[in-house]
Amino acid sequence: MAVTKKHSKKRDAILREMLATTRHPGAQWVHRRLKSRIPDLSLGTVYRNIGLFVREGLLRPLGVINGEERFDARVEPHPHRVCVLCGRVEDVSCPDEGLLARLNGESGTGEDFQIDFRKTVFYGICPRCLQKAHNGIGR
Repeated sequence: MAVTKKHSKKRDAILREMLATTRHPGAQWVHRRLKSRIPDLSLGTVYRNIGLFVREGLLRPLGVINGEERFDARVEPHPHRVCVLCGRVEDVSCPDEGLLARLNGESGTGEDFQIDFRKTVFYGICPRCLQKAHNGIGR
């Protein structure tokens, strides 16, 4: 038996906000963006709806970055790079999509290995933080 969700303007606004950005936001960011337009929006409502969107496959969780769970509205598998200083998250174009197809059949046991999900994250320092560090040197 399918569960029918009640239509919600708050839910629609939360999803629109998530889909409209490439920032890979967390619930607190979404709450801050919408609070002035929806004064009675609670942080709990944002968290619950993001959880619903993840379960429905509309968002993908990225993990905790700088103390906050972050999400991506681009749900097909793709790598990310994360700045360890400011927490900026960016999508990365995958240079070799054929690698996944090759790995899918190479378990090392002679049996096929089916990859259902992958998560590739590169950690480093973004250009903005590098520039700030460079400007700080010599002062």
